Amino acid sequence: VVVEDQPDVSAVLSAYNQQGDPTLYEEYYSGLKHFIECSLDCHRAELSQLFYPLFVHMYLELVYNQHESEAKSFFERFHGDQECYYQDDLRVLSSLTKKEHMKGNETMLDFRTSKFVLRISRDSYQLLKRHLQEKQNNQIWNIVQEHLYIDIFDGMPRSKQQIDAMVGSLAGEAKREANKAKVFFGLLKEPEFDVPLDDEDEEGENEEGKPKKKKPKKDSVGSKSKKQDPNAPPQNRIPLPELKDSDKLDKVMNMKEAARRVRLGPECLPSICFYTFLNAYQGLTAVDITDDSSMIVGGFADSTVRVWSVTPKKLRSVKTAADLSLIDKESDDVLERIMDEKTASELKILYGHSGPVYGTSFSPDRNYLLSCSEDGTVRLWSLQTFTCLVGYKGHNYPVWDTQFSPYGYYFVSGGHDRVARLWATDHYQPLRIFAGHLADVTCTRFHPNSNYIATGSADRTIRLWDVLNGNCVRIFTGHKGPIHSLAFSPNGRFLATGATDGRVLLWDIGHGLMVGELKGHTDTVYALRFSRDGEILASGSMDNTVRLWDAVKAFEDLETDDFTTATGHINLPENSQDLLLGTYMTKSTPVVHLHFTRRNLLLAAGAYSSQ
Repeated sequence: VVVEDQPDVSAVLSAYNQQGDPTLYEEYYSGLKHFIECSLDCHRAELSQLFYPLFVHMYLELVYNQHESEAKSFFERFHGDQECYYQDDLRVLSSLTKKEHMKGNETMLDFRTSKFVLRISRDSYQLLKRHLQEKQNNQIWNIVQEHLYIDIFDGMPRSKQQIDAMVGSLAGEAKREANKAKVFFGLLKEPEFDVPLDDEDEEGENEEGKPKKKKPKKDSVGSKSKKQDPNAPPQNRIPLPELKDSDKLDKVMNMKEAARRVRLGPECLPSICFYTFLNAYQGLTAVDITDDSSMIVGGFADSTVRVWSVTPKKLRSVKTAADLSLIDKESDDVLERIMDEKTASELKILYGHSGPVYGTSFSPDRNYLLSCSEDGTVRLWSLQTFTCLVGYKGHNYPVWDTQFSPYGYYFVSGGHDRVARLWATDHYQPLRIFAGHLADVTCTRFHPNSNYIATGSADRTIRLWDVLNGNCVRIFTGHKGPIHSLAFSPNGRFLATGATDGRVLLWDIGHGLMVGELKGHTDTVYALRFSRDGEILASGSMDNTVRLWDAVKAFEDLETDDFTTATGHINLPENSQDLLLGTYMTKSTPVVHLHFTRRNLLLAAGAYSSQ
């Protein structure tokens, strides 16, 4: 069955026709359960992965063939044995008690159409196969062959800890093949131009320019003799917009700022400045801060988008066309003259959406702002006129997140329709559609080199997509709840992800491996950010805390030998407390956004909740 299209429901479900004797299902299952629990420790952990997918498929088979009472007793007898992280799925399952229910249930169809992936060592697999064939237990063997994909590896079986770290998604683990493709995770070479050398650029202080989130070295001249990063994609692999003069000016600004950047580390933690939205009875649902930290935007449940200036500089609109025609275009301060002082204010409210605004993103050059909403659209606003320029309609359902590429021009959106879309500001149709997640795409992020996009989903997996051809090049499993935050490390090599399970997981993109697990938060992690040079990872959560983690230590001396990559035997350090550098409580403000300024001051934002 082709998963890409809406699968033909009857064809999918008819696979359940070849059924055994319904009264024996409980016996089959408990027989297998007994066999697995009595097997050697080294195999038991691996074979226990079978419990959940077999339980679901046997239950569905009973329901499909209208043995409702047997299905009910099967569910009641065995659902308590399943791992705690499948609770939500089991809740959905328990409501499917009749054949008719199965027709319209999407989660169900996915479970039916995509094979559940288990990673098992050859020894354990042989053991299982022998047992099922001796027992003549064809019913279970049929399900294993029909609905499960067993990814067999040679070598030692994995331990319970190793398996627990990686499982928990809707469709099991990722096949090892899925993470084999080459990924160009290096950074693109910076364009070269000279920085005027001056002692202290005074007026540079209040009017921070804004470049594309890049890390300049501490040299006073911008021409970097950096060789091309061997892991970087070719410069022209995807077309990127040309640098405008204003962008170059911005880059110069950024280099000056970077020269004054604080080097962070375990001994030198950043100061944290918290922006609390007080009386946000409109319901704060999204926040973004410009790269130069001059503006902050909030998306609200009352469908408004509000932009504030965080510096003394007020927000102003461009003058009307009639007034603009009177301006001498040759004058030096033409950019200043076109602004209308009468419109200056600290806050601008943008009206246009007809549902809560779930995602906002400033363009790198601060000229545009994106917002996405429950109304199914993504809107592009001008920050020169504070009006809506375009409404992009592609998603038919709520759009949960959107983000500009670090080079501008491109942006990505993801929503309830389970796909992410890549857009360019001047096309009203998406350029790429990334399909493959089995549930809502809840968050989207561009890789720093703009050649890849990461998406997190309610199916509890993270996928990395290639912008060039739309292929999925990485699938990361291990979270036990929907993913709500993603952050790439500044060097492009690592990805940090946060979810409703309160864990922050760290991934090595090149090898396609999980390399760390940060435990500490007690609720959904909504915000993740690396400091400008990648020394510290900050995480913000619904548990009203900001936590700082030692990223250098987390990523140093990783075991990424061929064996680990081949089998997925990851050895996570038992104690992530060694990596925790600090925990900062707010009184009653869940943290929804984090941002490091160019000098490594950490800005956090959230709405005070008075319960």
